[in-house]
Amino acid sequence: MIQLTHEKVHNYFKVNGHHLNGDELTVIACSLIKEGNPNEQAIGDFLLDWFDEKEYIEMKTSGTTGLPKLIRLQKLAMIQSALATGKFFDLKSGDKALLCLPVKFIAGKMMLVRSLILGLDLDIVEPCTMPLASNKIVYDFAAMVPLQVQNSIKTLEKVKKLIVGGAKMDAELEKKLLPLKTDVYETYGMTETITHIAARKVGEKFFTVLPNVKIIKDNRGCLVIDIPVISEEPIITNDLIELITENQFTFLGRIDNVINSGGVKLIPEQIEAKLIGKINSRFFVTGIPDSLLGEKLILVIEGEKQHFSADFFDVLDKYEKPKEIVFVPKFKENENGKLLRKLSLG
Repeated sequence: MIQLTHEKVHNYFKVNGHHLNGDELTVIACSLIKEGNPNEQAIGDFLLDWFDEKEYIEMKTSGTTGLPKLIRLQKLAMIQSALATGKFFDLKSGDKALLCLPVKFIAGKMMLVRSLILGLDLDIVEPCTMPLASNKIVYDFAAMVPLQVQNSIKTLEKVKKLIVGGAKMDAELEKKLLPLKTDVYETYGMTETITHIAARKVGEKFFTVLPNVKIIKDNRGCLVIDIPVISEEPIITNDLIELITENQFTFLGRIDNVINSGGVKLIPEQIEAKLIGKINSRFFVTGIPDSLLGEKLILVIEGEKQHFSADFFDVLDKYEKPKEIVFVPKFKENENGKLLRKLSLG
C-alpha cells in the first residue's frame, strides 16, 4: 500500500482543467503570490507551505474552543481528514469539485487538500456571494457558507453534493433547500478539528460523525471530540449537545451564550428557532445585566423599528419571552458570515 504524504499529488488531480504536479504547483504558487489578488496570494502561500519540508502548517483558530490562537496542524492529519471526507461523502477520483471559499481559512485550504489527495477535478473561482451565477458546469462536490447558499438557490442544481459551514443555517434556508435535488449537508467543525468532523443532511435532525471520530458529552453538557489522527488530546468544545448515539448528536447552542435569568438557564439558539419566520429581519436573543434577575433576556433585531402584536411571543415558554426589544441598524459579523452577538449589541 502506498503511503500518502503531502509531497504526492494524485494522478487524477486537475485544477481549472489542467493536470499539475507538485513542482508545477510550486511555480504557479510563486506567480500567484507576486501577481495575484488577495485570495490568489493566499492560494500561493498555502501551496508553498504544503509542499515545503515541514510536517505541519500554522493557522490561527476561530475561537470556537477558546481565545483565538496560533496552532500547528500536521499535514498527515489534514490528509486523514481529506480521506475521511472522501469516504463519508463517497467522493471518487475525477469527481468535479468547486472551490469558492477564501483559502486563508481552513475550509478553503481543505478543499485544496481534498482535491490533491483524492484526485478531484477542481475549479477555483473568486469567493463571492453568488459563486454559481455565471457557471454552466455541473459539480459533484462543493462547499459554501450560508450566505452563498442563500444567493444560489436557483442555481444549486449545478451541484450534486454541497456542504455548508462557517455559520449555522437557519430554518428558513433549510425549507428552501428541501425540495432541491442537491444533497445538502450542514457541517460541524472548527480549525482545531481540521474543518468538519460531523455532518447533518438537510431535513434530518442529527449530526453524524465522520469515520475515526469518537464523541462524548462532558459534565457541562458540552461536546468532547476524540480524533487520534488529528489530536493527541481530546478536543473540548463549548457547544452544548444532546448525545443521541455513540456517533450522532444534536447541537443545542453555545454555552458562552447561555443566559441565567433569575436562576433559569436559557439557551438563545433554542428560543431563536421558535421565532424563525415570524420576524422579517435578522435577529438574536441575548442577556444583559439586570439588578433583579442577574441577566435580563432581550430580543435584538437588525434594521428599523417594528411593532408586534400582544400574542406575538405566544410560541415561547414563560421564561423565554424577551423583557425588552432592541433595534440595531446593522449587525456585525466575521468574514465567514458568522454573527458576532456581543459586538452587534455594542
